Amino acid sequence: MKTKIYAGISLILILVMAFPVFAKTTKRKATRTAQPNTATMQRSGSREMLIKNATIMTASHGTIKNGSILVRDGKIAAVGANVNSTDSNAVVIDATGKYVTPGIIDCHSHTAVEGSVNEGSLSVTSMVRIQDVIDPYAVNVYRELAGGLVTCNVLHGSANAIGGQNAVIKLKKGKPVDEWFIKDALPGIKFALGENPKRSNSNAIIPGQQRRYPGTRMGVEEVIREAFIRAKEYMRDWQEYEAAKGKDPNAVAPRRDLQLEALVEILQGKRLLHSHCYRADEIQMLLELGDELGFKVTTLQHVLEGYKVAKEIAAHGTGGSTFSDWWAYKLEAYDAIPYNAAIMTNKGVVVSINSDSDEHARRLYLEAAKTMKYGGLTEEQALRTITLNPAMQLKIDKRTGSIDVGKDADFAIFNGHPFSVYSRVEMTIIEGEVYFDRQKDLEMREAIKKEKEELKKKERETRGTTPVGRPQPTTPMPNDEEIIDGHHHPEDGGAK
Repeated sequence: MKTKIYAGISLILILVMAFPVFAKTTKRKATRTAQPNTATMQRSGSREMLIKNATIMTASHGTIKNGSILVRDGKIAAVGANVNSTDSNAVVIDATGKYVTPGIIDCHSHTAVEGSVNEGSLSVTSMVRIQDVIDPYAVNVYRELAGGLVTCNVLHGSANAIGGQNAVIKLKKGKPVDEWFIKDALPGIKFALGENPKRSNSNAIIPGQQRRYPGTRMGVEEVIREAFIRAKEYMRDWQEYEAAKGKDPNAVAPRRDLQLEALVEILQGKRLLHSHCYRADEIQMLLELGDELGFKVTTLQHVLEGYKVAKEIAAHGTGGSTFSDWWAYKLEAYDAIPYNAAIMTNKGVVVSINSDSDEHARRLYLEAAKTMKYGGLTEEQALRTITLNPAMQLKIDKRTGSIDVGKDADFAIFNGHPFSVYSRVEMTIIEGEVYFDRQKDLEMREAIKKEKEELKKKERETRGTTPVGRPQPTTPMPNDEEIIDGHHHPEDGGAK
């Protein structure tokens, strides 16, 4: 049955990509409600889109009732109560009764990664790059768009003390993958502390074979310290070479080391450091290690005991990207509380709510709502945990994360308040282009259903004249080792 379901999903995705998503062809007048899409805008000859009569939750300067947003060339040109377009061909979305929020941002994602997210063979793998294995055909991309998700911080797994380089992408499904990367986003890297890098719960520990170092929390710390000591020596060698080569034509450049280059970039402030962690003592350890060696921790990921050391986290200018109310899925995740996000926020930490899960990522707006129940964050503070705050953590808040003039036109349009369990996303827009439209989605479902019936009819008519198909592969059920951090992480058998 599961094989059939997955086959059906694959068929749907193929048709989704082949279906002319931007299908309407005629020019539309500004006075008419349009189903906006790239084709519509191109054929109308307009560079503008107007979203009108909406409740606009800006995430930066409150909520605007019965407001409008003018988009021009993919950027927000105006937002307010009395905004209109002077272009008679502009595409217009009548959002009466609907809510518009900034496009949702997930600061901890593993979506669209081809193969395993863990290069777990070494404890330091700072040379590997997630950006080289982004799969633009991943099924979850469309599902996440249907949940209003626009931007993801796609991270390496947490099997290593120092993992691989991340990628910050927008889910521009249907576009070449090179267009997914946010060009001016600073590069980053994933570190990890605790049970995952010391392989406490991994099936990678094979009886009779030597265990990979480190096997303790103090070993994890030593791995990071030793790597940065080498990186500082490597950086000094290059600085000395650069100083000498102008005077000495025989100066020899140091041998290039891709593993250390990424760490040097951290020391130079050119690469962001995102570290998986849970326990307060380890959080404190990493912050102090940064002080000792001269690096800054940009965000602490998961950080379930952040509430215990929120003051220290804030003092370092480090962000916290956590879960709303997920814990107790392993020993180091037991002493967590759902008030964590609110307490850290009130102590001055920039906090985001992340998914760490392709399924969880589809409903981040409901996860954000929990911060109002647990800890009493305001509506705008809660919204910021999935919009402006992750943008700040990723250093892309100048271009996205809130509905302000000059920023990218990234929106999620809901049919009701986004924090209500009865609401759903009607439309997801990235840089002024529609990447999910619920009405189009419903039409596609009917078209696919009709095609399926036609194919079944054709099969019945030709049955007995065609060869028997090959047996279909079965889908294995996840084992205990694949249930990590409260989520199912298939394929790698390790941790994220």
